[in-house]
Amino acid sequence: MLNGKTALITGASRGIGRAIALKLSNEGASIAAIYCGSEEKARELKAEIDKNGGKINIYKCDVSNFSECENIVKQVISDFGGVDILVNNAGITNDKLVLQMGENDFDSVIDTNLKGAFNMIKHCYRNFMKKKYGKIINISSVSGIIGNAGQANYSSAKAGIIGLTKTVAKELASRNVCCNAIAPGFIKTDMTESFQDNENVLSSIPLKRMGSADEVANLAAFLASDLSDYITGEVIRIDGGLAM
Repeated sequence: MLNGKTALITGASRGIGRAIALKLSNEGASIAAIYCGSEEKARELKAEIDKNGGKINIYKCDVSNFSECENIVKQVISDFGGVDILVNNAGITNDKLVLQMGENDFDSVIDTNLKGAFNMIKHCYRNFMKKKYGKIINISSVSGIIGNAGQANYSSAKAGIIGLTKTVAKELASRNVCCNAIAPGFIKTDMTESFQDNENVLSSIPLKRMGSADEVANLAAFLASDLSDYITGEVIRIDGGLAM
């Protein structure tokens, strides 16, 4: 489905990003995996894709850093010949009530989750314009749609992702580039480990379970493929009905 395509994925070494990298690789895409934390986790991802016969390079980059993103995108384009699919998944949390939230608590989450997506889109923009083709997939959250107490920083960033998605979709539509957002609810990852057996959380979800990273990856694969060529500017929830 994605043979001959190159996918640049941020936050690719763990959780949802890792699942997306594996899924897109299984569908035939070459993977440029961006990580910021553990190199060991990134190398484990590379080893798994290598073992399955896929193509992957790993790159360390702080997505909140504008010039680092510029250099990494240039390197990826040099290594792979271009970028066809951009998945902005990198994200952090630092949950506190507004009363306790400091300036850095707010800024750091905005810088990684929102500015990081802008940085990557900005530096891939000419590549997409030149190709006259592309799929941009931004990972938002239901927190960006309905808000969440204790997440003023995260919810603001994820709501900003939705505005960024719709704006980029309008700007690049004439170049045959689709830009969409995925808004996960509670997904089983390291980030949500403390909620996974919480009955209050599970009871708030109509389907009464948390989602899996693989389920999010399946949606990302659809949006990355030609099956979604007439979908742009959309925000697709994958939340078990939590935000309906």
